[in-house]
Amino acid sequence: MKNYEQAVQDANVVGQNAPLLTKGHLVKAQALSGLGRSKEALKEFLYCLALNPECNSVKKEAQKVMCEVFFPASENVHQNFTPSIQSGLLNSTVKAQCQSHGNTQSPRQEGGDARSSQNPLEKSDMFRNTSSSVLYFILGLHQEEDKAMLENILPVAPSPGLKRQFPNDLEDAQDLNDAPGKIPKKEADSSPQRNVNCDVGGSPELLIDVTDFECALCMRLLFEPVTTPCGHTFCLKCLERCLDHAPHCPLCKEKLSELLASRNFNTTILAEELIFRYLSGELSDRKRIYDEEMTELSNLTRDVPIFVCAMAFPTVPCPLHVFEPRYRLMIRRCMETGTKRFGMCLSAEHAGISEYGCMLEIKDVRTFPDGSSVVDAIGISRFRVLSHRHRDGYNTADIEYLEDEKMEGPAYEELTMLHDSVYQQSVSWFTSLPDHMREQILSHFGLMPDREPEPQSNPSGPAWSWWILAVLPLERKAQLAILGMTSLKERLLAIRRILVIITRKMNSRQELINSRERNN
Repeated sequence: MKNYEQAVQDANVVGQNAPLLTKGHLVKAQALSGLGRSKEALKEFLYCLALNPECNSVKKEAQKVMCEVFFPASENVHQNFTPSIQSGLLNSTVKAQCQSHGNTQSPRQEGGDARSSQNPLEKSDMFRNTSSSVLYFILGLHQEEDKAMLENILPVAPSPGLKRQFPNDLEDAQDLNDAPGKIPKKEADSSPQRNVNCDVGGSPELLIDVTDFECALCMRLLFEPVTTPCGHTFCLKCLERCLDHAPHCPLCKEKLSELLASRNFNTTILAEELIFRYLSGELSDRKRIYDEEMTELSNLTRDVPIFVCAMAFPTVPCPLHVFEPRYRLMIRRCMETGTKRFGMCLSAEHAGISEYGCMLEIKDVRTFPDGSSVVDAIGISRFRVLSHRHRDGYNTADIEYLEDEKMEGPAYEELTMLHDSVYQQSVSWFTSLPDHMREQILSHFGLMPDREPEPQSNPSGPAWSWWILAVLPLERKAQLAILGMTSLKERLLAIRRILVIITRKMNSRQELINSRERNN
């Protein structure tokens, strides 16, 4: 009956119910071909070949429809040929079209070498819009010479990676430079390019431009590239810094809250391998710059990162809640460099930061879904600030470390007696505190360290002395003055005087309470 319209409708119904049924696509392709809708028919034939690559009858019909699509003027001639002759004729027609395009070149190009005719910009539209692999599959079935002929005509499959084609003649380059709003690029300033050589001789050389692999944030070659769920690729460090400020993609502003919560920053393997393969020299330079930055950040005497917040003491735990973007960056850098150390100072009204501080060592970092974190740190040593400045929003300082002066002979014996006496005085004061106060102190600072048999074993002094200074109700100015002392004897005498004053106030307060109770 040749009712092609009804056949197309029936094939559409079959396709909806069974989209992977080869026969349904075949019937629809034949019906569309009968209606003269060759492009749609070719699409359905290709579906059939994708589902059943071994169907020779479909291959033959696909050859015929390709002739109708690409060369409608030769349609009547092709219908009278066998499939093998059709294939050879199609190859000859393709070759003729390529040669006709080559003959339309300017005289300057005709005088060039033979490779100029292989420029991909001079191919016909058919080559730019049709996959060469499909043509090889369909046209190279019956004759081996077909494949050999196509290899000399069709452009080879591009090498892996991102390719950018640039104008090869002066006229095209002049047209680009004359376009409104365009700034002509000088040859000396142009980005370095890499030729990707193809396996087939005489094929056009495709270029890889370094700018194709630049991070949109730092404008340098991608280093440790990561791709967001929205499809944009950045350096890992650059993306983390942006997420410190807002959980959005820096380019399209799509929300990245889930990525920030999971911290699942997996390296994009494809981009990394392409850079390693085609831009190895630039990658070496980029890695050298990164290593230099890490070495600079690892210095623990110059440009040491400073957290301006609270008072810290050696050997005393110092938990921190980090939520500001500048301190998120600072803590992350401390972990990346491997030092896991930063300084803690108080804020000063005129100088910016206090003269003395304590070096902290990170023991653990727990990150929350919003990007903030809790940092478990502990004091390890004291330092004096020589000069300070800023780096990426946070403070840095050049410092010198402080150590206690060593005592010998009679002075050492006197120091030992003073050490034991002040320790017992501190224990008595702590045990006299109410139960709820002791529980609060223990939950925050931990247990009081034991008395050390050798007072001068630690360059910063015995651990218990810093613990008692941390829990005593002192003003920060007094705590800072004791922190800067380099004499253990003076520090112990200061603790004794403070304990005496506090004990007297506690006793007088208790006596006042007792007297009021008696009067009542």
